[in-house]
Amino acid sequence: MSIPTFRRLPEHIGVIPDGNRRWAEKNGLPKEAGYEKGLEPGIKLYELCLELGIKELTFYGFTQDNTKRPAVQKRAFQKACVEAVKMLSNRDASLLVIGDSSSPVFPPELKPYTKRQTFGRDLIRINFLVNYSWKWDLNSAFKSLNTSSKLTQTDLLSSIASSDIPRVDLLIRWGARRRLSGFLPVQSVYTDIYVVDELWPDFKPEQFYEALRWYETQDVTLGG
Repeated sequence: MSIPTFRRLPEHIGVIPDGNRRWAEKNGLPKEAGYEKGLEPGIKLYELCLELGIKELTFYGFTQDNTKRPAVQKRAFQKACVEAVKMLSNRDASLLVIGDSSSPVFPPELKPYTKRQTFGRDLIRINFLVNYSWKWDLNSAFKSLNTSSKLTQTDLLSSIASSDIPRVDLLIRWGARRRLSGFLPVQSVYTDIYVVDELWPDFKPEQFYEALRWYETQDVTLGG
C-alpha cells in the first residue's frame, strides 16, 4: 500500500495501544500472551510516522495502576516494554522513558533511557510512558511548589516529571475504549482524540491513515 498524502499532519502523536489482553482471549490464548503481539504494530507505526515526517511519537507502555494485575501479566508487559525500547534503539530516533524509575516494578534495563538517548540519524523523538502515573507526574511540580513561593506558570509546567514531552496534537487509542486513562494530562489539554475500534494487535496502516484523515478535518484553535 502506498503512503497517502495529507494536507496537514500532527507534529506529535500519542498512542494508547489497548486491547492486548482482549486479543489474546479472543484467540484462545492466556491474557499475558497479548503483550508480545503488540510489539510488531509498534514498529510498523514508527515506520509509518517516519515516512510521513511525524516529529514525535509517545507510546503508553504501562501505568502504576496496571501493576495491580496478576504477576504473570505484569512480567509480560514489563518485558514487552523492554523489548520495544530495544527494538527502537537500533533505529533513527531519540528515545526517552518517562515513569517512576525508583520503583522496583520499573524495568532496570530501561533506566539508561530515563535521559534521552539518540540513535542513528535521530529522525523522530519517541517517548515511552513506563510505570507512569499522572499523580506521580504532577507531584514533581508540587514538590517544587514546596521549595518556592514564587513559582510562575512557566516554572510549574517545567517542573512536572514529563516536562521534556511537548503538547500532544493527536491521541489515537486502539481497542474501542473512550477514555484518557491518565495519559499525560498536561500535554493532552487540547489534544484531538481518535478512537480505533480494532484491538492493538490487529493494527493495520489504514486505521492510522483514517485517524490522520479525521485530524485534517478538525478545527485546531487551542481555545482561541
